[in-house]
Amino acid sequence: MNLNKVVFNDVLLVFVILMPMIISAQELDPILKDLIHKGISKNYTLKSNHIESEQAKVDQQMAKSVFLPKITLNGSFTRLNDDITFDDDTKNLLIETQKLIIKDAVGLPFNSTFPDDIPLQEAANLQNKNILKSSVDLDWVLFSGFEASNALKASKHKESSLNYVGLAEADKIALQIIETYDKMALVKASKKVLTATENYLNEQTFYAKKAIENGLATPLSRKKIELAQQQLAAKQLDFEHKNILLVEVLHQLTDESKEKLKLLQPKLHLFSFEGTSNNEKRNEVKALEEAEKATNYKVKMEKSNFIPKVAIKGHYEFIEDDLSLFDPKWFIGAGVKWHVFDGNSSRLNSKKIQLESLKFREQINDANEMIALSITKAQLTYEAAKENTKIVKKEIEIANATYNLVNKQYKNNLASINDVLDALNDVEKANFKLQESFYNERRAVVDLFHAKGLLTY
Repeated sequence: MNLNKVVFNDVLLVFVILMPMIISAQELDPILKDLIHKGISKNYTLKSNHIESEQAKVDQQMAKSVFLPKITLNGSFTRLNDDITFDDDTKNLLIETQKLIIKDAVGLPFNSTFPDDIPLQEAANLQNKNILKSSVDLDWVLFSGFEASNALKASKHKESSLNYVGLAEADKIALQIIETYDKMALVKASKKVLTATENYLNEQTFYAKKAIENGLATPLSRKKIELAQQQLAAKQLDFEHKNILLVEVLHQLTDESKEKLKLLQPKLHLFSFEGTSNNEKRNEVKALEEAEKATNYKVKMEKSNFIPKVAIKGHYEFIEDDLSLFDPKWFIGAGVKWHVFDGNSSRLNSKKIQLESLKFREQINDANEMIALSITKAQLTYEAAKENTKIVKKEIEIANATYNLVNKQYKNNLASINDVLDALNDVEKANFKLQESFYNERRAVVDLFHAKGLLTY
């Protein structure tokens, strides 16, 4: 078989193998999707964000619970140093009054002597020294001046903001995993280029050996080929190290076992821009907008401090024996609490929160401008990468033709082995550049999907 034809066919075969598929929409490799989901599940920042979101839900429950009645059971025992009684003058007054009432009841004259056989009752203690109490209290807020309802709405928007922050963080994790996965695909494709180069060098080694045996070449030619093979082995080792490092990075990001990651064979599938004309609002912007709404409701909370609050208070004593003469067995009442002036505390807090809201608005404007810039940058990068791919494909075509021509000349003693190796090096470089161009295309499209808020996984 003609050696030139074999080499040319090998070049075409490798070129076909390294040509990636073009997918009309964003459709990630199922293996890549699985890695992204594992990375999201493993990420500590997202777990922390989820905890904060749960705290916001608890805040909502606390705001609602303001309107639930608070019932408190009380119990106590107190021993005083002595009973609390009336003073002696008051006791005497009460005794004499008692005598007058009894005389009147039995029909004795007002100024007659009080009979000794009629018992008199001592005045009751105001408070016995042993006091045992058991009671229940009721506190029930009927109207909080809209403070609780505004707190509830603020907490809901805070929860939404945290959820969008989590989605934005998940997008960052997905982008990081996609980029690492694509780098691994680039390494795999580059190794295939090196494998093709190795096949060419093996063919040249075979030819050089035959040429030396027939006196058509010197051993120096073979040594130059051997040097090229050693250089190729160094490149292969470098790509192997890159692959090992990428496996470590993916393992750290996803917690997937290294054994499974080493078996991955990712490919640089390209995406097109079809269906990407419409933009979706980015999660980062949604998070800022929800945070802005939350601060607006906090402002309303501060202002509602001056609205009257209405509540019910109730009390009931289970034990009557140890109550003082002035203690009621039970009572219930309604009250109004109205802050007329709080030393400007609410006004200053409201102003401070309003400034926080303005800060969020500035961040939203900045984010929108940066997103618009990133969309433009991604589109330009994609167009440049597509154009570069066309150029590199032409370079490959020329490099293959040049190599084929120089190889024929070498076999007819019209070119040196250096010319052959240089031509082969050009073929290798062109194929490397093609894979890098594919990689840049894919990165630009993924970045564009992300910038437009259309990244799905």
